[in-house]
Amino acid sequence: MPQACAGPEATPRQHDREIVALAVPAFGALVAEPLFVMADSAIVGHLGTAQLAGLGVASALLTTAVSVFVFLAYATTAAVARRVGAGDLPAAIRQGMDGIWLALLLGAAVIVAVLPLAPHLVALFGASHTAAPYATTYLRISSLGIPAMLVVLAATGVLRGLQNTRTPLYVAVAGFVANAVLNVGLVYGADLGIAGSAWGTVIAQCGMAAVYLAVVVRGAREHGASLRPDAAGIRSSAQAGVPLLVRTLSLRAILMIATAVAARLGDADIAAHQIILSLWSLLAFALDAIAIAGQAIIGRYLGADDAQGARDACRRMVQWGMAVGVLLGLLVIASRPVFLPLFTSDSVVKGAAVPALLMVALSQPICGVVFVLDGVLMGAGDGPYLAGAMLVTLAVFAPVALLVPALGGGLTALWAAMTLMMTVRMLTLWLRARSGRWIVTGATR
Repeated sequence: MPQACAGPEATPRQHDREIVALAVPAFGALVAEPLFVMADSAIVGHLGTAQLAGLGVASALLTTAVSVFVFLAYATTAAVARRVGAGDLPAAIRQGMDGIWLALLLGAAVIVAVLPLAPHLVALFGASHTAAPYATTYLRISSLGIPAMLVVLAATGVLRGLQNTRTPLYVAVAGFVANAVLNVGLVYGADLGIAGSAWGTVIAQCGMAAVYLAVVVRGAREHGASLRPDAAGIRSSAQAGVPLLVRTLSLRAILMIATAVAARLGDADIAAHQIILSLWSLLAFALDAIAIAGQAIIGRYLGADDAQGARDACRRMVQWGMAVGVLLGLLVIASRPVFLPLFTSDSVVKGAAVPALLMVALSQPICGVVFVLDGVLMGAGDGPYLAGAMLVTLAVFAPVALLVPALGGGLTALWAAMTLMMTVRMLTLWLRARSGRWIVTGATR
C-alpha cells in the first residue's frame, strides 16, 4: 500500500516532524470533544434516571446534527491550506471567513428548525414519556449553541489550514473545563436541573467560538483581509462542502445500519456492539489526527505548486497510518482482558465481544490507510470523488450487513462486514491516490 503515492521519497524526517507537530495537538483536541458529553452525563446522571435518559436522546440528536456539518472544518482546512501554500495569507484568511459566515447561516437555520420540532424529534428517537420532557428542554436550549458549535468547526478548519493545531487543542481543553464548572454551578448551585446543564454547554461553546473569532479577526487585521460576508465566497464554500456532506451522511448511514443489525442479533450482541463501537471510535481519533495533518500538509504543497512534495508527503503519511494501525491493533489484542471488564461483567456479552474485538484489531492497519488517504484527498479538495467512493462503499456494505442475521451470523460476522466496508474504502481511495488525478496544483482547485 505505501506505493499508492508514487514518487521518490524526499526528506522523510522532515515529513515526520511536520506530521507529529500537527497530529499530536489535533489528537488532543479530538479527544477533548466527546468529554463534553461525558461531563454532562456524569453531572446530570445524579439528577435521576429520567433526566439522564433525556440527556442521552438530546445529545444523540445534537451530535448527529453537528456531525453532519463537519465538512465546515474539512473543506475550510483544504481551501485555506492551498492559499497558505501559494503565499497569499490575506486570501487564506478571507477564505476562512467565508467558511465562518456559512457556519453562522447554517447554525441559524438549524435553530429555526429545531425549536418548533424538538418534541417531535425526541419522540422520533423513541424517548419514554418520562424522559421526553427533559430531552425536549435540553434540546431546545442546547440548539441555541449550534451556531457557536458550527463556528468552532469552521474556525478550527481555518487554523488547521494555517498549519496551527495547537490553538484548537488549547481552546478545546479550556472549553471542557469551563463546561464542567458551569454545569456543576448551574445544575446544582443555581438548581436549574437539566436546563442548567444545557445552558452551561451553550455558554462554553459560545466562549470557544468567541476565542476562535478573536484569533481569526486578529489575523485578518494583521494581513488586511476583509471580514465582511461575501456572497460568492460563501456560495463557493457551500459548493465545496456538498460532496463532503454526502460522504458524511453515507458514513453515518453505514454506522446506523450496523447498529440496527446488531440490535436484531439479540441483547447480548447489541450490548457488545456498543462496547466495541466505543473502542472503534476512540481508535479512530488517533488515526483521524494523522488525517487532519494530511489535510493541512497536502493542501499547502498543492497551493505551492509542489506536486512532488505532495506525493512524498502522501506516501510518508500512508506509512504512518499503517504503522499506527498495526500498533493500535496490537494494543486492542493486549488490552482485551482489562478493557471488557470496564464495561460489563456479563460473561455472555464478553463472549460475543472477544472474537469481534479480534476482527477490529486485524482491521486497524486497513483503517490507518483509509483515514490517511481520506485526509490526503480532502486536503486536495477531491470531495466529489470522496462522495462517490463512499456511496459505492455504502452500496456494498448494506446488503452484506443485512444478510448477517438472515444467514445466522453473529456479531463477529457483522464486524467482518465492517472490515469489508473499510477494505472497500481503502481500495477506492488507493486507486484514486495511485492515479494521481487528485494532484491539482494552484491556490484554488
